[in-house]
Formats: sequence, C-alpha cells, structure tokens
Amino acid sequence: MIVSLPSIARVPLIARLLNGRATSEDGSIVVEGARKATGGKGRTRIVMTMAVFFGIYSTITGRLVYLGFQNPDLSGGPQSRVTASRPDIVDRNGEVLATDIKTASLFAEPRRIVDADEAIEKLATVLPEIDYEQTYHKLKSGAGFVWLQRQLTPKQQSDIMQLGIPGFGFRTEKRRFYPAGETSSYIVGLTNIDNQGISGMEKYIDEQGLSDLQASGLAVAKDLKPVRLSIDLRVQHIVRDEVAAGMEKYRAIAAGAVVLNVKTGEVMAMASVPDFDPNNPYNAQDKDRLNRMSAGLYEMGSTLKSFTTAMALDSGKVTLESRFDASRPIRIGRQTIHDFHGKARVLSVPEVFIYSSNIGSAKEAEAVGIEGHREFLHRLGILEKMQTELPEVARPTEPKIWKQVHSITIAFGHGVSTTPLQTAVGCAALVNGGYLIQPTFLRRAQEQAMSVAKKVVSDKTSESMRYLYALNAEKGSGRNARVPGFRVGGKTGTAEKVVNGRYSKDKNFNAFVAAFPMDDPQYIVLTIADEPKPEKPGMGATAASNAGAMAANIIRRSASMLGVKPDFSHENGATLVSYQ
Repeated sequence: MIVSLPSIARVPLIARLLNGRATSEDGSIVVEGARKATGGKGRTRIVMTMAVFFGIYSTITGRLVYLGFQNPDLSGGPQSRVTASRPDIVDRNGEVLATDIKTASLFAEPRRIVDADEAIEKLATVLPEIDYEQTYHKLKSGAGFVWLQRQLTPKQQSDIMQLGIPGFGFRTEKRRFYPAGETSSYIVGLTNIDNQGISGMEKYIDEQGLSDLQASGLAVAKDLKPVRLSIDLRVQHIVRDEVAAGMEKYRAIAAGAVVLNVKTGEVMAMASVPDFDPNNPYNAQDKDRLNRMSAGLYEMGSTLKSFTTAMALDSGKVTLESRFDASRPIRIGRQTIHDFHGKARVLSVPEVFIYSSNIGSAKEAEAVGIEGHREFLHRLGILEKMQTELPEVARPTEPKIWKQVHSITIAFGHGVSTTPLQTAVGCAALVNGGYLIQPTFLRRAQEQAMSVAKKVVSDKTSESMRYLYALNAEKGSGRNARVPGFRVGGKTGTAEKVVNGRYSKDKNFNAFVAAFPMDDPQYIVLTIADEPKPEKPGMGATAASNAGAMAANIIRRSASMLGVKPDFSHENGATLVSYQ
C-alpha cells in the first residue's frame, strides 16, 4: 500500500529518518523498515572508505620509515657556501683589490650518461688536462651528481655546450678575481675553490665572521660592505716594482720592502718577491713563496744597533757625549768581536752609530746589563709575536737563557731572529716620539692609533735617534738612501747568514731602515735583500749598495703620493721638508 504524504510533511520526515525513526504527522505511523533498509549499506560504505585511507597512510608511513634508515645522498649538488658571496676588498682610496665574478662549473649526472668513454673523449677535446681515469670512475659511479671541472672560462663553457653530451650541465658559481694580480698577493691573500679565504686578508675576513654568515646562507652580496685596507695601491705598485727589480739587479734569492706610517701604524705598502699571481696560484705553495716581511725570521744585523743605542740612551747610563773604547777587539770565550771597518780608537756614541761599530755596540749593551737588554727588546716588540690582522706572522726566536756572550752578539744583530716588519715597527717607535703602535692593514686614524699606543722610550731618546738617523744618512752608511729634496735618515744592516750551523762569509741578509722626513718623520721604509751578489766585479754586496739603494728609489717615487712635499730651499737640497 502506497501512502501519499503532503509535500509540506516531507521535510520533517526526512529529518526524522536521519535520526533513525519516522512517524506520521499524527504520530500513529512508525517507519522502522526505512532505517533497517539503509543502515546496512551505509556501514559498508564507511568501512570501505576507512580501509582505503588506512591503506594509503600505511603505505606512506612505511615509505618514510624505509627512507629514514637509508644513507643520505650527498651527491645532489654543491653546498650553499660554494656560491656564497664575499665582500670586495679595496685599498685606502677605493681601488678594487679583490671582487667576486660569476663563473660556470661543469657537472655530470652519471645515471643519465649512456657511454662514459665517448663522453670523456668528447670532453677531452675542450679540456685536454682532464684526468681520464678519475673522470671515468665518476661517470660510472651511478651517483646523482658529480663535479667534473670547476670555474670554466666562457669559451670553455661554450665549447662544451656545443658537444651536446647528455647528462652534462653547468652551475653558476662565484669566483674571486684580483685586478692587481701579484702586486698585492701576500697582503690580499687567496680563496680556495669554494670561495673560502685561506691566506692573507681573505682569511682574516673569514675569521671575523664571514664564514659563519656563509654557512647560514646570510652572506648576500648587496649586504656586504667593502673591506677597506690601509694600503695605497699606487705605492704598493712602486714597492713591488722596486723589490722585483732589485732582486734581479742584485741577483738575490729574495727581496722585500714595507712602507709604514709611523703616526698610525698603517701599512701603506708591503711586498715580498718571489710572489705569485692569485688569479693563477699554481706556484703559491712553492717553498720559496713566502711573505718574508711578516712570516720570515732573520737576524737583522746592524739594523738592531738602532735598538742597542736607543736602549743605552734611554737607560740614562749613556748620553750622546759618552765614549767607548773600540781600539781593540772583544774576546769572549772562543769568540772574537771585530769591527767591519774599524777605526781602532775611542768612539763617541754618534760615531759608534754612523761607523756601525760592533765593539762600541757591545759595550753599550754591557753598560745596560743582560736583563735590561732583554727587557728592552721585548718592550719594543722585537722578540714578541706581532699582533696584526695578517695571519702569516712568525714568532721571533731568542736564547732560552741570556748569557754575556748572547747580549754582546745581539747588540750588533746576531743571536736573535725577528721579522722585517717587526723591525720596522720598532724603529717607528724610536722616531715618532717613543710610541709603539702595532701595525695594521686596515685604515686607522691617528686618534685611534694613539688610544692603543704604548710609550716605550722617552721623548729625549726619540729626539736623539732622529738626530742619529739623519747624521748616518749624511756622513755614515746611509748615504746611498738620500733623496734630493727630502731629508732621509736611516741605518744599514748586513748580517752573515747561518749555513750548516756556522756563519757564512759568502751569504748575507741585508736590510736598510729609512725614515723621512727627519724633521718630523711620517714614514718608515724598510727594505731587504736576501743573499745579494755584487752588482759589478770588485764591488761589495753590503746593505748600503743594494737595500739602501732600493729604499731611496721607493722614497723618490712614492713620497709625493704619500703627501710629502720636497723642499729644496736648503743648500744641500735635502735638509728641510714640509708635508701635507
């Protein structure tokens, strides 16, 4: 029997059906069959749907567990630091010394390589230096990603693309470019294939936090400000040019020089040859590629007499009027101390200095005493490890226990080893009013320098040393360093090198330390020549003839760039000088 209900009654009925019960409007008809008819089919659909979802999630969970126990695939590409940016390095005037450039690197996907032998043969037509066996193993490894050649030239990239080898591709990386080349190589330093600093100021920058920024992916080019160095690229070029020419002219095994601002401690220029081209550093690790100015240790010879005389004067036990008997050699144990050009008479302190008397210097040290001598050299930083930004800094050496013989030989430059840069810094303290200022390769104002300066000798001692430096250039061994129009002072140093435990008569390490202008010194120039030969037959190979000449050339060419104006108003053309 079919029961027809008014349409108005269907809605409440459907609602009641959903609750599992149905009655007529008057409540007399109860519909139970509808619930029974539909309930079984609904449960079946729900169970089937739950089963499908359970199966899907079980599959996903099982896959995740499986992958969790697998070794991670590390061949998916380079780490982010490979292409991380580095800040530009510029000189004090903003000239670029190091910058990032984009370059292409070649990679392969071994799983897509069809014929490894054919791929290598084609690649060798563009990259003949490629290692066949190593490359073959890479292409047959089955890895998802392998590097084949980093930092290609644009032409190499174009030629490889034209080969059309399936499974080869390119990724853009950043490479360091050094516009100045070898001119500033030891100062600026190097990065490795992953653009990480490994030497020089490049390494210093990483140590200041750049490597952490790169690792975190925060080294974004637009956020990295240029690092401004203290060096002047114009002066740097002159210094490098002169030491390279000097090394060739005097047939030395090495040469070097530094220009130091005595008021601020800024290194204005520093070069050492042999050097290397940072854009192609194939020979950077050769044993003769050493920054001899900061990482080389040498007995500095008579340049250390500057400190001996200053020590004697600063002790108060010696004055410029004091006299020392240099008429006879000094014998101590089995050693005999002679003068190279002995006067065989009593010498005043200025004469001891300008004649570079070993005997007179030894007696100056005797007047101070062993402990006072050692303390003074440490006070001047000569025997301490130098504190500066450049990572390549050597630690000086000295006798563990100082005896009388040590003090005597150290007085004229034998028995301790230090770096040429430290020697220049110590000499700067002798002429700048007595303030020891640690050197810096970053720009620094005079006010900043004085806030970290240490008073090491008196004003009177500093004044006396300026007088002695100027006197030595006029009447002593520093005459070859004079430059017309500038008042240059300085001190030579010719030291016999130790060969097989003995001092050699044929191999010298020569140095010359110059200061200018002597009225109020602004700069120190220290030059070195390692094992120079006589320029001509019959000539000597002392510091005056090579290191002194190199210093004069550097001052002549760079003084105006350093802001020093020549003054020819005096009769000899080299007495007074003004500066900007």
